[in-house]
Amino acid sequence: MQHKTTTLPIAVAALLGSTALASAEGELNIYNWGNFTSPEMIEKFEEETGISVTLTDYDSNDTALAQIRQGGHGYDIVVPSNNYVPIWIDEGLVQPLDTDIVTDLDNIEDQWRDVEFDPGREYSIPWAWGTTGVLVNTSVYDGDINTSAIFLDPPEELQGSINVIPEMTDIMTLAVQYHGGERCTDDTDILREVRDTLTAAREHWIAMDYGTVDSYAAGDMNAGVYWNGATMRARLQNPDIAYGYPQEGFPIWMDNAMVLADAQNPDEAMQFINFMLQPENAGMNSNFHRYASGIVGAGDYLDEEMVDAPEIEIPEELADAGSFSITCPSEVNDIYSQIWTELMQ
Repeated sequence: MQHKTTTLPIAVAALLGSTALASAEGELNIYNWGNFTSPEMIEKFEEETGISVTLTDYDSNDTALAQIRQGGHGYDIVVPSNNYVPIWIDEGLVQPLDTDIVTDLDNIEDQWRDVEFDPGREYSIPWAWGTTGVLVNTSVYDGDINTSAIFLDPPEELQGSINVIPEMTDIMTLAVQYHGGERCTDDTDILREVRDTLTAAREHWIAMDYGTVDSYAAGDMNAGVYWNGATMRARLQNPDIAYGYPQEGFPIWMDNAMVLADAQNPDEAMQFINFMLQPENAGMNSNFHRYASGIVGAGDYLDEEMVDAPEIEIPEELADAGSFSITCPSEVNDIYSQIWTELMQ
């Protein structure tokens, strides 16, 4: 997830349709989720290296993948979620890390160092990790929030004020687990229930949108599916906001920085990758987007409100309900896409 609204470019550049960005020494073009990159951290990188950074946003894994597949994009770095990383690698869209430049891979926390989606971290480093759960305004609804029923079978108090992020994998996973299924299931009975439940629930949603932190904080939306860090940002504006971990099951994910195979500024990209492996820089980024980083020592640089935040620390009694996102087989993704297409119509 993310996680994720539109943010302004850090450096000025002309982005004309699919026309490639100009390649020049001392430039770096980052393609990332919106509202997911610390401007302060980018300024620090620019000051230390003299490299000018341009930041362009996307709103979903599928959007990013489609854009890069088309070619002619001009981007150097992308930040896909873990369950998409194998697709980027298998399709040759990213290049291995240059360990002559990326020298601090040992700064990755042990649990994230040798991961199934990128064994040995040959291609990627952690950007942020978190969970997908539910957000609720507790001044409107004071019942149990640790359930996907909040958006799949919503209580009357919340109907008509629910937002659901349009991220297919997250929503399908939550719905499948709500009905007792396993991730990436192809069980037709469960998937029929998932389709019917989502279709019926859709009538009670006000929107399917990403950039809703301010809307939640203002009380324009009172519940929905959201990422933990974005929920924390809303809570810091409105203390009635709370984050729920669905007891039926919820996704744990990691977004990862990777250098594109056709990067026009590969050396600058590798310098940035190594920059992000430094604890101070990773901590600065976490203080902005409000997710954990996966970098050793980054916790020493976190703001006080990040420490033991309820959106960051999974309750012990619900920890077993969380499971790490996986890449579903293509035939399962095809079924999910059919259900998702119907839902979005």
